[in-house]
Amino acid sequence: MTAPCDATGCTTSLTYEAAVDYLFGRINYERVPTTKYSTDDFQLPRMSTLLERLGNPQLTIPAVHITGTKGKGSTAAMVAALWQAGGHTVGLFTSPHLERFEERMTVNGRLPSESQIIRLVSRLMEVAVDLELTEETRPTFFELSTALAWMVFQAAGCDLVVLEVGLGGRLDTTNLCRPLATAITSVSRDHMRLLGETLELIAREKAGIIKPGVPCVTGVESPAVRAVIEDVCRDRGAACHRLGQEIQILQCQPDRDSIGPARWVADIQTAQRVHPVVAIPLAGEFQIRNAALALALVDLVGQQLGQLLSAEQIRSGLAQVVWPLRMETVRRHPMVLLDAAHNDASIQELCRTVQSIPARQRTLIFGTSRDKEAGAMLRLVGGAFDRILITRYTTNPRAWPVEELAEVARSIPLSSMGTSETIAEALRLALSDATADDLICVAGSFFLAAEARSLLAATL
Repeated sequence: MTAPCDATGCTTSLTYEAAVDYLFGRINYERVPTTKYSTDDFQLPRMSTLLERLGNPQLTIPAVHITGTKGKGSTAAMVAALWQAGGHTVGLFTSPHLERFEERMTVNGRLPSESQIIRLVSRLMEVAVDLELTEETRPTFFELSTALAWMVFQAAGCDLVVLEVGLGGRLDTTNLCRPLATAITSVSRDHMRLLGETLELIAREKAGIIKPGVPCVTGVESPAVRAVIEDVCRDRGAACHRLGQEIQILQCQPDRDSIGPARWVADIQTAQRVHPVVAIPLAGEFQIRNAALALALVDLVGQQLGQLLSAEQIRSGLAQVVWPLRMETVRRHPMVLLDAAHNDASIQELCRTVQSIPARQRTLIFGTSRDKEAGAMLRLVGGAFDRILITRYTTNPRAWPVEELAEVARSIPLSSMGTSETIAEALRLALSDATADDLICVAGSFFLAAEARSLLAATL
């Protein structure tokens, strides 16, 4: 297909497929090993110029800006659903997507139409071409996607935009926004080559989203790591609301009616008030923490806007939350769980949850990206799973080759380990000898879990 846009301008007969192809034709760091780029490749001045030429849509809508090694997506989904339940129009920007590109930029849970994508990408292409000609710089896939999201949100008349950081925080394209509140959900080891080799350095990068005078919510537990966030808040005159201090989980218990991974009910206290008997919408005890941060964020936004949500709006909003690949149950007999866990901290939470589920045999289908600490993750799963199937995803070139990953696994004492060249083959193998009382879990990468979800949906 001929490129729809070049130095001479943009064609007028753009199709939806060509519009999306144009975006994916740009450098896409979601598909590039982290050894191939550095923080020098992240250029906020370029993103700032791009947004300025679009009329600075990011300055017209207040935001909630959320980063964190894990939990940021779940927290963002809950904040968006809660504020929507208050009668507001809410944009939600997340990454990556499962099936359709537009999943990254929803308004009240709805995807933009293909015709809208065509119209807005046409405008975006014109600006990008002009930027390349006058500034001799080429916007990346994520920069263009972020700019497009702001165009979608502005066109929809959003009252609030909830932004999930793509990577880190300080240099992320989402950091050009006007937040009412920010959040750092957690800090653990991931993307160390880019963000730093210690948790304190990683925290410093994530704390780059904290803005002067804008309150920050954090679920970071380690005193030393949390101190980095507290120091940045102090320097920037930003109130710091910490889980375990200003935010409290007063009590919690599993919902006895839930099947599979437990959903929880908790009493949660924010700096503004107590929220009794909160039904946590996502499975896993760790989601209580994310829900507490989400409630703290909407209370901070509501306080600033004079629009605190009612108890009924909170109940209704949380009940609407759907966030795939977070301890997601896609089959019952045998139970099949999909989880996007991809570092040691999230794998540890996964193992804790899985061990609480009665099962005759637990099988883990595992694959990950080359830049992840596979050994650290595999050392954690031996006690939670009876069998490990090593495989790879096929939708992204960052996948760790099966035989190389199997070599890592063989260096670790595992009760039973096998290999499959594709996730489709691994699923067939696991399901072929499973009984109704077994549990099969797919984890190690968002891309692996997403591919498994698509395959399983096609066979229902």
